[in-house]
This record gives sequence, structure tokens and C-alpha cells, in this order.
Amino acid sequence: MYGTDVALLVIDLQPDFMPGGALPCPHGDTIVPGIAALLSARHYHTVVATQDWHPADHASFASQHHGRKPFDAIELHGQPQTLWPDHCVQGTEGASLDARVDWKHADLILRKGTQRLVDSYSAFRENIGPQATRAPTGLAGWLHERGIREVHVCGLARDYCVLWSAQDAAISGFRVRFLWELTRPVVAASDEATRIALMEAGIEIG
Repeated sequence: MYGTDVALLVIDLQPDFMPGGALPCPHGDTIVPGIAALLSARHYHTVVATQDWHPADHASFASQHHGRKPFDAIELHGQPQTLWPDHCVQGTEGASLDARVDWKHADLILRKGTQRLVDSYSAFRENIGPQATRAPTGLAGWLHERGIREVHVCGLARDYCVLWSAQDAAISGFRVRFLWELTRPVVAASDEATRIALMEAGIEIG
């Protein structure tokens, strides 16, 4: 068991990010048993789960932009924005947290991407403005007030929401361990770039 100053952050372990879902990570379902085992074994005193939770007309959906298709890129709030298939729509089965995990062991479930015009990859900051000054979700303060100094990050997707959450955790003053084997990417070819980004941020890959 880790010390009381270490927290586990499980990012977006939702059916829409798994095979058969709206925005699948290849083999995304294979990380579920390992994450379920971590929670059941109570290796962490503090566990946070995030849940992508979009309104049906969310600005990141390609369906909301005439003539655009999924994975096109646009500019949103002055920043590059990938357009996605409709996914994790509030109240849908695809947006639920994976039922194979016992979520009663989670101390906090943080819903993100809830604002129609703002996307939210990271658990710590919204996708608006320069990286270090993006609007906070409040998670960093919640963790700091609980005495958390180190965060271990896992979930989906490795190259987007997990990566951004890990980077923002480091910016927020936490030591960070990226549980590589308990993540899967949207695009496997992105793995080298993800590793480089983690090393540049001083994040341990474990």
C-alpha cells in the first residue's frame, strides 16, 4: 500500500473509449482488470476517477461543424482542436464508468467536458488558453488540501486525456508516475511522442 500522500487518478475508463464504442482506443478494454484490481486491493488511500460528460451539442463534436468530419482540426478559443465523433454524451451508456470496476472505492468522481463550448482533456484544467494558465477544474486544490504530493495516472486515452492530466499534475506541483501498461492510446503511432512529452515534463513512466 502506498503512503497517504499518494493518489491514484483513473482517467475516463468509459465504454465509448473501448472497442465497440464511439471513440475506441484499440485494446482499451484490456486495462480494465488491472485497474479494477488496484481499486479492490485498496493500494491507494485516495482514488479519483474522471468521467467525460459532454452535452449532445458539444463543440468538440464534428457533427456540430458543417462540412467537417471526425479527426479534422479546427481552431477553438485560439487553440488547435481535434474534432471527435460524438462520444460520452451525458446520460448515455457509453458515458458510464466501466461497470467491471468497483467505483465505491473512488473518493471523488470528477465530470469534465460538461461545458458546451469548452473541451476538457485534462482532469486539472480546461482546454482554453495557454497551457499553464488554462482554467482550473479545482482538482489540484482538492488533492493539495488532502495532503497529496504524488499522483499515479492511468486510463484512457494515453495520448490525450491521460497525457494532459499527467502534464498538468506536474505543473500543479505533484510528483507524477504514468502507469504506462494501464493506459492505451487512440493512435498507437503516438506512443513515441507521448514518451518524449512525459520525459520532458519530468514524469516517471512506471
